[in-house]
Amino acid sequence: MPRPNWLSNPWAQNPWFETVAVAQRRAKKRLPSSVYGALVAGSERGQTADDNTAAFRELGFAPHVVGTRPERAMDTTIMGQPISLPVVISPTGVQAVHPDGEVAVARAAAARGTVMSLSNFASKSIEEVVEANPNTFFQMYWTGDRDVVVQRMERARAAGAKGLIATLDWSFSIGRDWGSPEIPEKVDLKTAIRFAPQVLTRPRWMWEFGRAGLIPDLTAPNLAPPGGSAPTFFGAYYEWMTTPTPTWDDVEWMRKEWDGPFLLKGVCRVDDAKRAVDAGVTALSVSNHGGNNLDGTPAAIRMLKPIADAVGDQVEVVLDGGVRRGSDVVKAVALGARAVLIGRAYLWGLAANGQTGVENVLDILRGGIDSAMRGLGISSIDELSPEHLVIPDGFHRALGT
Repeated sequence: MPRPNWLSNPWAQNPWFETVAVAQRRAKKRLPSSVYGALVAGSERGQTADDNTAAFRELGFAPHVVGTRPERAMDTTIMGQPISLPVVISPTGVQAVHPDGEVAVARAAAARGTVMSLSNFASKSIEEVVEANPNTFFQMYWTGDRDVVVQRMERARAAGAKGLIATLDWSFSIGRDWGSPEIPEKVDLKTAIRFAPQVLTRPRWMWEFGRAGLIPDLTAPNLAPPGGSAPTFFGAYYEWMTTPTPTWDDVEWMRKEWDGPFLLKGVCRVDDAKRAVDAGVTALSVSNHGGNNLDGTPAAIRMLKPIADAVGDQVEVVLDGGVRRGSDVVKAVALGARAVLIGRAYLWGLAANGQTGVENVLDILRGGIDSAMRGLGISSIDELSPEHLVIPDGFHRALGT
């Protein structure tokens, strides 16, 4: 058997990485600064984005010294779909970090036995992604009128999407203290010249797109009208910004029109969670949009338990925000989450090593979950509870009570 290139070449880098933090560092080295800056994101001073990860460090474990179980099960279901670990791919917008984009992510999720969630701002079509992973949820913002919303739902249903995610937590906060990256309307000759200084310093990223015969796609094919062209990202963004904000009647209407598994993403308050239950949702995601929305919102993990305690016996509750390691997943499940959604973590893996890099991230999380379960002396994630954690006084944020 031939030796891997990274073994025969002393200057080559082992493509495998052992933590999400390493994947992030590799992504930063590999991507043009504007592309990497878009992944880091966060709004205004970045208070919420920072708290999403920092809050996990405040939680500790109460391990056993004896009693490790020989087998540890972490499989579960999310909106009726079986998953091999309590980790689901969160929908994120145009993925210009790799030429295969969302299709690579979908294949990685399928290979590791979990669900893919596709943003309607994605760079790949719902049809391509469902072909790569039949267990796909389609995510929608409230954009366009009701006829347009229904058309997009029907396209996702026809493609085989297993569930719908409605993301409604957006206040269009702009400006970041560390500077927002420039994102072009489209990639043409003029744009290529302007961005050349960034791109030429990242030859591997440029070479991957060139080898695939592609340029970074900044359109949103899932928002294309029947028989029409896909809008650019900013064209889609403009439609979103100019659409009147939804009401709870609109949420109930969406749920009825979809008539299938339906997740409301972006819930931060207990009263909103109860309204979501009344609207008939299947699941809700405790999320602050990764710190990209209203800065100053508490970390998602701080808001999880009060919401899970209030409605967790009526709907599935998941957490989205700040997950970087398997122990974070265990902490979230112990506080009432059925599963977690990951965003930046898999995007860094995609940037670092394509589909294999996303698989690498999921393997890291699986290993961390198993290690934490071993230390806690449990045989199933169903056994997790707050009693397995060290929770400081005042940690939880019960909003809207």
